[in-house]
Amino acid sequence: LGCFGSKEILTPQLDRLAKEGMKLTQFYVTWPACTPSRGSLLTGRYPQRNGIYDMIRNEAPDYGYQYKPGEYEATFERIGGMDTREVLLSAMLKNAGYVSGIFGKWDLGVHKRFLPLARGFDDFYGFVNTGIDYYTHERYGVPSMYRNNSPTIADKGTYCTDLFEREAVRFLKANHRKPFFLYLPWSIPHAPLQDPASDPSTAFDAGPKSNTPEGREAFVEMVEYLDSRIGKIFRTLKKQGQLDNTLIIFTSDNGGMLSGNCWPLKKSKQHLEEGGIRVPCLIQWPDRIPAGTVGEQSSIMMDASVTVLEATRAIQFVPKGRKLDGINLLPFLTNQAEVDPVNRSFGWRRRDWG
Repeated sequence: LGCFGSKEILTPQLDRLAKEGMKLTQFYVTWPACTPSRGSLLTGRYPQRNGIYDMIRNEAPDYGYQYKPGEYEATFERIGGMDTREVLLSAMLKNAGYVSGIFGKWDLGVHKRFLPLARGFDDFYGFVNTGIDYYTHERYGVPSMYRNNSPTIADKGTYCTDLFEREAVRFLKANHRKPFFLYLPWSIPHAPLQDPASDPSTAFDAGPKSNTPEGREAFVEMVEYLDSRIGKIFRTLKKQGQLDNTLIIFTSDNGGMLSGNCWPLKKSKQHLEEGGIRVPCLIQWPDRIPAGTVGEQSSIMMDASVTVLEATRAIQFVPKGRKLDGINLLPFLTNQAEVDPVNRSFGWRRRDWG
């Protein structure tokens, strides 16, 4: 991002978010890839505690394989999911009177009991696994887009970033008079790399092939396009009179890809070195978080969860006896107090892919 030093990628909307809020420079995810980090965000708990300690997907060699629909339904990617005993952020916010929408990548299970509407969300449009083609919305040749509890191919052929922005704006317009929780798990960039200006058949695998000039160009275009769509959402909030009363958090679920640039951090996504687990984080809450500030306090994904629960007064709806692994960052974010680093330690664990 420009606000984190990039001279090549232009991100004026996110740069404005940093200028009007706080930029956290020591923010960590709980795992160096998507699914466990997203599970931690929605539960406030470490992957080993909530049960999602690896990705819900088939093995990487299957990427180029085209499944028959019935064959795909029997794979782990279609039967695994977040333990239904886990209580998600959306369910706790519902108890506090919030309406919740999720538009983008779900990645925590496909069966009805795992889908967002069974976990406290009121509105869902997106795909249910780790990655899709941005135009066909398919995974292994099988359609993967859902509206609420039902698969849909209605928008096939439309770049999915545009679809998620469309749905987010619709949700905000419909619910701007209510307390709302908008969760936008964009999957950009992800496999494959496809920029919105390219021919839909032009794609770059997100693995080693992405580390080419062409892959890098697609990566840059995707990030810049995401930034422009985020700007549309900001403008909608402002038009609805809600921007000044909305806590906004922007972060990533893992470190940069090969086509990205993690310098000066070592390695990238999939690795437990800093390049795989230390990510950008921007937080804005007008008149509460001082504008243009930089926070060097070490913090982790579950802190965002607990901070949201405290800010919305939904912390009272955490089930009795449920251990949360994050802390409330509001005193630190509002310059009222520092977080004691002596009493904080983070841990990561993953199997060796080598």
